Amino acid sequence: MEYDVEIVLLSNKFIADYPQNKYPELMIKQGRPYSCLIVETHYGYFICIPFRSSIPHNNAYIFKNSVRSRRSRSGLDYSKVVLIKDADYIDSSNAVVDKDEYNETFDNMQRIVRNVTEYIEDYVNHINGTNVLHIRDFNRKYKFSTLPYFHDILGIET
Repeated sequence: MEYDVEIVLLSNKFIADYPQNKYPELMIKQGRPYSCLIVETHYGYFICIPFRSSIPHNNAYIFKNSVRSRRSRSGLDYSKVVLIKDADYIDSSNAVVDKDEYNETFDNMQRIVRNVTEYIEDYVNHINGTNVLHIRDFNRKYKFSTLPYFHDILGIET
């Protein structure tokens, strides 16, 4: 799979268009940047995977070698991805992550891209009825996911 990656912030335009009261599962908090790894794939949209300092589930890439990961389960959270078609939602300035997490991310990039892509494809296949998951498995994986907010980008009829 071919892809391009960059570490970015989500823009103020994105935050205005996706307010917390309407999209509660998004990781947006006033005054806190939404640092994410953005992946451009062949799907025609960007996948924005947020860096989180504490992830309470396994739908993520969990850092193993960073200073922060020794204190908490920090990583890249697949359940909180943002799908973007509008480049105005991306702010490339001042996106900062810990150096050791940056290095671990790029050392494991192929795995991260493969896993987030599978996470999204499994969701789409379930919703479209192509490969329906058991309700417990679906809820475990997608109950608090942001993917329902992006059905239009995923081509899912609502």
